[in-house]
Amino acid sequence: MPLSSPDSSRHADLDTIVFVALSLTPFGWRRRMTERLHAGDSPGRVLDGLIAAQRPGTEFDRQTLAARATAAVSQAKSAGIALVTWGDPAYPAALSAIADPPPALWVRGNIGTLSGPAVAIVGSRAGTPYSLTVAERLATDLAARGVVIVSGLARGVDSAAHRGALAAPGATLAVLGSGVDVIYPAEHRSLARDIEAAGGAIVSELVPDTPPQPQFFPLRNRIISGLSRAVLIVEAGEKSGSLITARCALDQGREVLAVPGNVLSGRNRGGHALLRDGAKIVESADDILEELGMPTPPRAGAPAQDDAVDVVLRRGLPAGESCDLEAISERTGLTSARLLPKLFDLEMRGLVKRVGGGRFTRV
Repeated sequence: MPLSSPDSSRHADLDTIVFVALSLTPFGWRRRMTERLHAGDSPGRVLDGLIAAQRPGTEFDRQTLAARATAAVSQAKSAGIALVTWGDPAYPAALSAIADPPPALWVRGNIGTLSGPAVAIVGSRAGTPYSLTVAERLATDLAARGVVIVSGLARGVDSAAHRGALAAPGATLAVLGSGVDVIYPAEHRSLARDIEAAGGAIVSELVPDTPPQPQFFPLRNRIISGLSRAVLIVEAGEKSGSLITARCALDQGREVLAVPGNVLSGRNRGGHALLRDGAKIVESADDILEELGMPTPPRAGAPAQDDAVDVVLRRGLPAGESCDLEAISERTGLTSARLLPKLFDLEMRGLVKRVGGGRFTRV
């Protein structure tokens, strides 16, 4: 199957297929793939280069990958599943800035939720009543202030966070370790439907019809943190999978926050270790918003806080240029966690827009 065409619409369709083909390659290729895409290589050229560099005897070839990608796109269209590829303006800028972003995202629900100001709330699958109550309450308070709640649809703290966001009512994102049409655990199918109905979304980097497998869950954790400004650990044991999400967040330059728990039970030793290592202690939604520099409900007569916004416009986004998050961060001196809320605000005010490849430009 050819990977280029002189016709622009046809070329765009082929690029979509190639991005999906890239997502079907080994995960170990992700960083090289991202480096080449950021350098300006076309997806077809990136795919050809990766295939050419693979070890002899491996099974990945262009024709097979293209055929599998085409079948996945067709299946998604039939099932009403949306596809957002790395080169699409709708691809979340925060996620495109990580070292190993997914080449393609499959989405059920509201695509716009992917780019909202977001905080991840994760924790133990066997959460205590205390942790479930705290996760739900914090999610409700944050969602009521316009923050998207990101989690993994797992039992325990994850599902409590999703339900808390729905109670606000607000939007929430569920990132799966399976295809978006394969809800796991099965008892959360109704919760997934509620998330979609409330304007949230179910998201995965895995092609439709992919069953859950153990190796997929640690990989999806980097997407949970990558979509978020911060990761909040509500309860985590010493070997909790939530600590993988926390490590991903630190690698990505996101803030890591933690809720203190019962020191006698040992159920939150992982969370307490994070606090000892410098994670911010969280007791309320205000603690999270303050740490991220995100706006809280305005007080009557309070002055506008536009200094940082002016810096982003004047230094980070010169007229006539498009810049990715890393370049804007270097120019302004603002971390990604503090920069993203400003960019979101500027976008809402019509002063900035997102373009392909996770880049921003002034309007």
